[in-house]
Amino acid sequence: MAQFKKAMLIYNGNAGQKNMEKTLGQTVPLLSIHIDELILKPTKQPNDAYNFCCQIDETVELLIILGGDGTVHECMNGIGGLEKRPTVAILPGGTCNDFSRTLGIPQQMQKAAQMIVDGKEKKVDLIKAEDRYVLNFWGIGLIADTSNNINDKEKAVLGKISYFTSALRTLQQTDPFHVRIETEEESWDEEAVIVLVMNGHFIGTNRIDLPHAAIDDGKAEILICRNTSFSALKEIFSMNREELEDFTGDLSLIQASSIHIHTKEEMDADTDGEVYMTAPSSLEVLKQHLTFIVPAE
Repeated sequence: MAQFKKAMLIYNGNAGQKNMEKTLGQTVPLLSIHIDELILKPTKQPNDAYNFCCQIDETVELLIILGGDGTVHECMNGIGGLEKRPTVAILPGGTCNDFSRTLGIPQQMQKAAQMIVDGKEKKVDLIKAEDRYVLNFWGIGLIADTSNNINDKEKAVLGKISYFTSALRTLQQTDPFHVRIETEEESWDEEAVIVLVMNGHFIGTNRIDLPHAAIDDGKAEILICRNTSFSALKEIFSMNREELEDFTGDLSLIQASSIHIHTKEEMDADTDGEVYMTAPSSLEVLKQHLTFIVPAE
């Protein structure tokens, strides 16, 4: 890792004190050796991470995010519109840590900190959805309904398994909806139960291994699922990049940089696991808009 003069580390200031002290003790001393000035910013209230990132000035060369997908999403929205954006590093501290898995970041905290020290920089795409930014995925239908139906107590006890239990509860409650998808090349009219616009390769720790998918090519993968059957959903999570090149039947795959999604009625949209946006919506892939620290190998 290049020697950074100034870095900011954002972490959850409301987390259990002993656990956070242990985590910071495993990471901060190692990082401090390679950073002249390391600023620790604990979040206390909702949107603190977003506000911290919006206020980052050009002297902050490295942003370290200690948290899960929600915190990463919040930080990306804080720096996405900045003219000069810091390099980003993730210390995965959430339930699923999906985009950190896409980047190949170790899921053990001390190893992740060592990766920041030994790693290299990689340019990564970012999706702009209206006036917000999406790093991992944007989705409507069953994917958003599942997020809405997750039981907070169940999530606290079961962790990532809660996403699957919620999906099973939601499975038979999701009706097909009509969607029109327009890209820079053509358009499609579909009856679907899920529309996913993906930049990353993981959802709920499960790899969705779409053919030709890349996080730095300026294109998103648009996956359309027409069937709520368990077999159709299982197919999504068991795709083989080398064997599956043609999508037929219940699944369709589109690659595009400019995406307009039209629905007859307003629908909730899941953005990186957070449900606060809606469709219809327009999305644009910003090619290699961000720089992340990734493993050297």
